[in-house]
Formats: sequence, C-alpha cells, structure tokens
Amino acid sequence: MQRLNRSRGLSLEEYQDLYTWSINHISDFWKEVWKETGLHYSKSYTRVVDDENKMPGARWFEGARLNFAENLLRYRDSNTALIFRGEDKIRRTLTYADLYQETASVAAALRQMGVVPGDRVAGFMPNMPETIIFMLAATSIGAVWSSCSPDFGIKGVVDRFGQIRPKVIVAADGYFFKGNSLSCLAPLSSIMEQIPSIEALVVVPYISVSPDISALPRVIVYEDFGINDPEMRFEQLAFDHPLYIMFSSGTTGLPKCMVQSAGGVLIHQMKELMLHTDLKREDTLFYFTTCGWMMWNWLTCGLSLGATLVLFDGNPFHPQPDALWRMAEEEKISIFGTSPGYIAALRNAGVHPGVKFDLSNLRTLLSTGSVLSNEDFKFIYERIADDIQLSSISGGSDLNGCFALGNPLDPVYAGELQCLGLGMKVAAYDPYGTPLIGKKGELVCEKAFPSMPLMFWGDENGARYQSAYFDQYPGVWAHGDFIEITSQGRVIIYGRSDATLNPGGVRIGTAEIYRSIDQVPGIEDSVVVGQDWKNNVRVILFVKLVDGVSLTDAMKADICSEIRTQISPRHVPAKIIPVPDIPYTLNMKKVELAVRNVIHNRPVKNTDALKNPAALHFFTNRPELAE
Repeated sequence: MQRLNRSRGLSLEEYQDLYTWSINHISDFWKEVWKETGLHYSKSYTRVVDDENKMPGARWFEGARLNFAENLLRYRDSNTALIFRGEDKIRRTLTYADLYQETASVAAALRQMGVVPGDRVAGFMPNMPETIIFMLAATSIGAVWSSCSPDFGIKGVVDRFGQIRPKVIVAADGYFFKGNSLSCLAPLSSIMEQIPSIEALVVVPYISVSPDISALPRVIVYEDFGINDPEMRFEQLAFDHPLYIMFSSGTTGLPKCMVQSAGGVLIHQMKELMLHTDLKREDTLFYFTTCGWMMWNWLTCGLSLGATLVLFDGNPFHPQPDALWRMAEEEKISIFGTSPGYIAALRNAGVHPGVKFDLSNLRTLLSTGSVLSNEDFKFIYERIADDIQLSSISGGSDLNGCFALGNPLDPVYAGELQCLGLGMKVAAYDPYGTPLIGKKGELVCEKAFPSMPLMFWGDENGARYQSAYFDQYPGVWAHGDFIEITSQGRVIIYGRSDATLNPGGVRIGTAEIYRSIDQVPGIEDSVVVGQDWKNNVRVILFVKLVDGVSLTDAMKADICSEIRTQISPRHVPAKIIPVPDIPYTLNMKKVELAVRNVIHNRPVKNTDALKNPAALHFFTNRPELAE
C-alpha cells in the first residue's frame, strides 16, 4: 500500500481501502501486480485487459510473451527447493539448481520424443518431486499439464485423461498408504489400453527399486528417460497459452475439463502467495494435498518466489495422528496448509500439536476444501498456536485460486474468512441479481479476472462453459457457493448453493447445521440433506459417531437444541440417523448431492469420483426415511 500511495498519490491505509481501489481500477491493479511479481518475459504487453466487463472472453495482457516454467525456475542456486517426505520414512531434498537440471533433462527427452506446444502431458502420480519436474518440463515446451492422484480408480482416470487425449503419461509404480504399498502397474495397463492417444508411458520407481514393467506397452523407466547435459529452452508463448487442464469432481457425470492459461494462473497465484499469504524466500511452505486437487498447483507456484516446498505422500495419521506436526517441527514449516476435515479429525483424536512439538516457526495456517467450523477455529488457537494467522480460503479448481481468503494485516474472526481477494469484484446476489450486504446470497464475480478458464476441453461452441457460470446472471460469474459478505468486508461461507436447505421456503446453507452440531460431543462427522416430503422439504441429518458412542435420545435432544438455538426451529432435523461413514470426493469434499440422490432413489452418475463410494450404501433404502 505504501508503494502504491507513493507512486499513484493515493491514501490507502487499511486492507479494505486497497481492496476497494483494486476492484474500482481493475486494469491499474493488475498492472501493479505485473510489476510487483517481477514476471520474467521476453515481450511486454500492449494493454492489461481489453474489456473488464466481458465475461466470458476478456483478453488479458495481449502481446506479452512468457513461459510459466521459466518463472518457477527463476532461482537456480543451492537453496532448497523441494523436501519430499514419504509415509514410508523416505526423505529427499532438491536444491533449486538440482530442480533446474532435472527439469532440463526431462524437457529435452520430451522434445526428442516429439512433444510440442499444445500437446497434453499427464501425471498419474503421488505428490513427489518427479511430478513437479514433469509439469515444469512439459510447460517449458508449451505442452498442457494435467494430473490425477494414484488413488483414482481406472474409470476415474479414463474419464479425465480420456477426454483430453495426452501424448505422454508419467506414473509412479505405486504409492504408500497406512503403512501399505499399493501398486499402480495393473491399473496402468488398463489405462493404456483405453486411451490410445498415449504414445509413451514413463514409470517412476517408488515402491520398488526395479518395478516389473514387462506387461506395459510403450514404457520407459524414469532413470532411462532424461537427456545428459541438456540445453534448457523455454518456449516464449502468449499470456493466454494453455497451461493446465483442471477437472471438476465429476459426481454428476463426466468431469468438466477446464483449460487455464499460463499467464493467468501465474499472475493470479503469485498475487495470492505474495500479497495474501506474505510468502517469502526464507519460508517453508507445506500443503497437505494430492496431485488431483488444485492446491497442488497452488503449492507448486511457491517456487516462483524461491520458497522451500514440503511435499508429503501418504496418510496424515500414519503411524500416529500427529505425524504431520512432527514433520512441521523437523522441517521448520512456516506456512502449513490443510483442510477442515483434517483439523476436525485432529480435534476428535485429542491431538495437541502445540504442546508436543516446537512450532515456533509456524506463522500461518491455511485451510480450504470445505467450511471451517467455529470449534475448529477455537481448537487451532488453543491446541496448535495462539499467535498465528489462521487463513480460511475459498475459491476453486475453476479459477485455480481464491475469491475470498486471508491477509496479514487484518484480525481473524471465528467462522469468517478475513477478506475478498484483491482485484476480485465479488458480491452476494439475491435471486434477482441485487447485491446484498449482511445477508446470504449467491457468490458472484462481477468483473473479469486473469485466471478465468479459457474454455472447457471439447466444448466446441462454449455452451457448457456458458451454462456452468453465466446462465444464472448473464455476464456475471456465478460460482455456486452460498455466502454472506459482512459490512466489514469479511466473508461467511454457508456451503454449496445447490445443496442449500429450503424447508418452508427459508433457505439456509448446510454449513450452518455443521457449525451448530460441532458443539455436541460424540459426533465425528455428519451430512445433512433435504428430503422431498409431502409437498415440502424436511431436513435429514446423518451422523457418524465417535467410536463407542451411541445415538441416544438425549444426544438427539442436544443436537436439536443446538440447531433450534443457533439457527431456527424450522431447521431442526425431522430425522437424525446414525451411519458408519460419510461419503467424500477424492478431493475430500462432502457429497451432499450424492446422498440426496440416493435417498430419493436417483442414480449417482459417477461413483468413481468418490474416495469411499461404498459409504453410499448406508443411505440406501433406509426405513426411517419412509416414516
């Protein structure tokens, strides 16, 4: 703010002043971000944006030529770039010089096998250094990168990669989970058969020193893949050259394939890392993520600022529930990212990381994937650290970034996200498109932003893209979240708008239910849905109980009392039903819509997108739902 005040004669004093300026001067703001990030480019732009009101289709930084990988490999020294921690106690490190040389070797080999700009290179990989190396090598050429984690089933991989037709796929021979090694070789054989576009498969040994690849076609072992003494060349490409293809969860059909631009993702993520997260070269950044979640892409961009990234593969509760916090102490992690599901699991397991471990290096905890409850805010400050910035963030794979997140200037309030993202003109709309303050509404973005998808792959006339974001409010991005923007500019997330409850015509978000029952001891997890009932909708709450706890009448009364007091009598569940498990996507998002479909005897179109699809059986043909 001080630099902006000096250079532009402004008088910005607080974050909200900067935010207001950024959304009222979109072009000027992103011009300043271009300068602040120090992007490496071979040719500058002729204008920042052709029309900030044009959605979709706004053109950003026309005329610029740059390369995404070159910006992430701008440091080539002896500082540590990557620390890899495997569940089987593997620990590896790569310096920035190592990372540059490894990437150059792989990029030269990809070029030699004919990979050119626009080709797709896909990863079926754990969160390990080779995944980042292949992504950087592919994007240095101008190829388009896409990835799935190895816990995706064969159909889940084919549903994604089969649509985008990759030329090359890189895969580990397996991965570790809960102390077991799980092979990927048999699934790879089936994947290769079903995706004929794949010309080469590169297998990275991980669970075995010498994996048996004899049954795999067109296969190369990673150690035999690179080129010695390669020349590193970064293709200079347009700002809107395709970089990533990200996938939607796919629980309602084939996943959407969202094509995102190199320049758009780069400048958007660097803005969030620099200005909202205050990431610096001396920081050690960790996010608990797989390569199938956008937080892997976000984490990887930390290389552009020269930080040290910690990569973890495995189960975060193995061999003990505090495994990641032991790692945080050992690696001196300063920014720790995770999900509300993990935090709630820690709380239920009685883990107190701040007591057991030296977390003096930790200054920021990031959380996303679902709504962080008030109880989890309290747990973090009482049991992890009382002097850190807790930054709950919300956005999506669609934009590979955030609409609402944190900032290092403002205080943190339980249950609220600190602020809206700079340069993101976000509002909460009522059904008629009127902006609301202090009331619940649909999350929309009224102005274009650089990391908007270029298109959906295979969506020739743009109809699916238009329908996904712009049919509800023409010319305005509707994200599908149900939110409230407070008068102070903070944000409360109430859940997905297509999963909101509407008993008696009063609309509430599912997150409100979850927040209220977090106060009730004995509940490990829950999912709440609306059931069509006698020309109305009634609220059904399914609860997963802590081991050894039974759902008694007294507990039901406590649950109902909390909801009646905290929300309203209208939202007290008509039925509270115990279940052994709650279904989640592979990216650890609760699937309320899938549960609602099951209890209405409607099909769930793509159970391969679920981490635990068998959990849906617990919701089928429940006699309680006919009463």
